[in-house]
Amino acid sequence: MTLFERWLTLWVALCIVVGIGLGWLLPGLFGAIAAAEVAKVNLPVAGLVWLMIVPMLLRVDFAALGQVGRHWRGIGVTLFINWAIKPFSMALLAWLFVSTLFKPWLPADQIESYVAGLILLAAAPCTAMVFVWSRLTDGEPNFTLSQVALNDAIMIVAFAPIVGLLLGLAAVIVPWDTLLLSVGLYIVLPVILAQIARRVVLARGGPEALERLLARLGPVSIAALLATLVLLFGFQGERILAQPLIIALLAVPILIQVYFNAGLAYLLNRATGEAHCVAGPSALIGASNFFELSVAAAISLFGLNSGAALATVVGVLVEVPVMLSVVWIVNRSRGWYEAGSAVRRRRPPPPVPETP
Repeated sequence: MTLFERWLTLWVALCIVVGIGLGWLLPGLFGAIAAAEVAKVNLPVAGLVWLMIVPMLLRVDFAALGQVGRHWRGIGVTLFINWAIKPFSMALLAWLFVSTLFKPWLPADQIESYVAGLILLAAAPCTAMVFVWSRLTDGEPNFTLSQVALNDAIMIVAFAPIVGLLLGLAAVIVPWDTLLLSVGLYIVLPVILAQIARRVVLARGGPEALERLLARLGPVSIAALLATLVLLFGFQGERILAQPLIIALLAVPILIQVYFNAGLAYLLNRATGEAHCVAGPSALIGASNFFELSVAAAISLFGLNSGAALATVVGVLVEVPVMLSVVWIVNRSRGWYEAGSAVRRRRPPPPVPETP
């Protein structure tokens, strides 16, 4: 992991302090930034989000979709978790904790917005950081790449309907024109441009040139993320100072859904007899979130100073420590995993020694 990736939680914590301080000192500047909108799209934030997302999408090779069938059990489990379990389980957890148990301690006018932000956070699987988590668990790289490519392809058509459905069930009014604009602006166009750029770079300099480009763009992507967080906390500062417990309360359903979805994916892979090198990244992809997209969508749909935007940022805050804990669990449980009867049945037999 890079320095930025390893200490992402620390950088986010610093952004909270810096953003709240700047929002208090320079309210006029933050007001001007909030007013810089075209068709409900905040232009400064849109530029920062593109700097976040496009470098990550450069890593995705859609040619890897041809390898999907090689690990169909792991692919099936991850798809089931990502698209049939995770968004709906988060909606349930958001209702249980935010709308019910924690309601007395949260701002009444932001309850629905917090629920919407949590749903947006869980509605899209992670694209970039999962490559890091996969390496840390000795994951099968071809499986990880093909799974991410497949998820990105599905996300183009499934993100808006799932979000619209769950926000409707949560009694949140869905501005469909803004939602569809967000999908086009933050998913479709970045995917197209990233794939065009990837092909051009590979054609001119091969994989080495692509790796050099990704190395240069990595810090730019992280810097854009941190700048976006400063803006968000600049707008959220007054509310956070008045009720500092908000961040901790919003983190509870996020933590539960990460461990629940990772554990379920891990167990299902073990039950189907999938190899540990596939089960590890499957569990991690099943649990992690595309927080850059969720932040952008929350800002577009509900605004920079909304509870939805804050809820997605809490997801960024807990991402690294909670996913590293899942990595630790996956690595430490490898012996238990490979002792499963289904896994042992599918394990290839040892080679027969040659007779002299």
